[in-house]
Amino acid sequence: MSEEIKLTEQQTVEQQPVEQPAPAVEAAATESLDQEVEKEEPVKADAASLVGKTIAELSVIFKDLMDSEDRMTRSKEAENIKSAFYRTLGEVRSKTGSVVDDTLDAVEENFKALYADYKRQRAEYNRVQDAQKGENLEKKKAIVEELKALVDSQEDVSALFPAFRALQDRWRSVGPVPASDFRDLNNNYQFNVERFYDKVKISHELRDLDFQKNLEAKVKFCEAAEKLSENENVVAAFNDLQKLHEQWKEFGPVAKEFRESIWERFQAATAVINKKYQAHFEELKGQQKENLEAKTRLCEQIEEIVAREFKSGAEWSAASKEILDLQAQWRKIGFATRKDNQKIYERFRAGCDSFFAKKREFYSAFKGEMDENLNKKEELIQKAEALKTSTDWKKTTEAFIELQKEWKSIGAVSRKKSEALWTRFRAACDEFFDARDKNAGAGGNNFYANLKAKKQIIDDIKDFTPSENPEENAKAAARFASDWAAAGFVPFKEKDAVNAAYAEAMKDKFPDWHEQRGGRGAARGGEKPVSAKDQLIRKYNTLQQEIETYENNIGFFSASSKSEDIIKQMRKKIEKLKEELAALKEQIRGSEEGNE
Repeated sequence: MSEEIKLTEQQTVEQQPVEQPAPAVEAAATESLDQEVEKEEPVKADAASLVGKTIAELSVIFKDLMDSEDRMTRSKEAENIKSAFYRTLGEVRSKTGSVVDDTLDAVEENFKALYADYKRQRAEYNRVQDAQKGENLEKKKAIVEELKALVDSQEDVSALFPAFRALQDRWRSVGPVPASDFRDLNNNYQFNVERFYDKVKISHELRDLDFQKNLEAKVKFCEAAEKLSENENVVAAFNDLQKLHEQWKEFGPVAKEFRESIWERFQAATAVINKKYQAHFEELKGQQKENLEAKTRLCEQIEEIVAREFKSGAEWSAASKEILDLQAQWRKIGFATRKDNQKIYERFRAGCDSFFAKKREFYSAFKGEMDENLNKKEELIQKAEALKTSTDWKKTTEAFIELQKEWKSIGAVSRKKSEALWTRFRAACDEFFDARDKNAGAGGNNFYANLKAKKQIIDDIKDFTPSENPEENAKAAARFASDWAAAGFVPFKEKDAVNAAYAEAMKDKFPDWHEQRGGRGAARGGEKPVSAKDQLIRKYNTLQQEIETYENNIGFFSASSKSEDIIKQMRKKIEKLKEELAALKEQIRGSEEGNE
């Protein structure tokens, strides 16, 4: 605020001194302060008030502005609404991805039409205003010429003074002129006004009356300025102060004894408002700097997320949530400086766009893989449905077990189809095994009798007391394993539970035992006793097989929402087995070191 607005008093014939310049105001505002039609009114639809509005709400706000009588003086609001609209529209579209939304397109086209209509009206309004300013310029030039002629006239003062007053009234009634002509025109006018007071011999009584009238007006200006200094809205107070300065300049001098005091009073109120105005913008600059730093940190976080490598849908979902959280934080932060605000927004927007572009590429490739998995699972379902009515219980049971293993080896399919596919496949499996279990006694395959026999074997194992002779224990383990294999199939729904109970019982009584295909045991009668290290390795391998079995079972049950309890139990067992596996690994390493 380096340039000064000079508020000079009209001088009397006694050559009274001109008042001192008013406090400095911002240079960029000097010209516009003198033009009534160019005054900046408080912005109603400022950027902060538009945050969080939907595109529909923003369209309604713009429509209301278009319907208002003062819409031509609210161009800044129009631009704020436009920026908020397209920013919000972009955010909505980024969430929907590449999906075409006719509703969004219609809303955008409607807004474009409204905004184009406003721009046309604004252009016409500006054209009319410019033309009017040109007319006003010519009128004021004519008044200056008349004033010059009046000053040079030698007529009687009683005739000259009323004419002078009439010229002043006409001058004040004429509207604004182009900013480029204002200063020279106003200086010319003030110069001739001062010439009038210097050269025209006004009667003392008439001059005092004029001084008194000017004093009363300027006292009111001082009172108004002092009241403005109490206004908490410093921007509005500053703008109103500029209007008071304009009106002050329209009035002539006051009596010499009041000239300095009245000016100092007005100047003091002006200084208070100017100081608050400057402090306000200093504070605003500080806040804008903090906002820029906060937004820069968010950009860095976005860019760090974009640089990551994601290999699964779960990882992409978690990252997407991080991005959305950062966007929510962004919306809560105020603006940066005008110079930096657009740049930092473009950086943030570029980071978001890059992330969602990478996400679309991932899911595009993932979709192809899921389509292939879908075809594989549909083929398995067809095989299962073809086998579900078979009565060849043993052969078909083995076939279904293989189908189930193959099903678990196939990757994911789309979430929308996964449940339906699993329901069909499980229904075919259940239909066969339910029929098999109902016909448990047919053909010598009494599955419930087998289940009872296997439960008895488990009880016998639990009741067994191992001896101190390893060979005797090995023979007992082999006998239990042989009996278990000979017991045959059990009902399908009981299979997992009874197998787990058997494995746990054997492991408890025979630590060196491990289950093998065909029902063979690891410790067999007549075999040479194995070393301590070999026993540890066998036990390690057994635990690994158990873990793999449980993990396969989890994969089989995970597609059903009714299997949560079973899965939890299996996970606990897996964790326990892994702890034992780690301990065995240390024991094996210790035995190797001891043998060196």
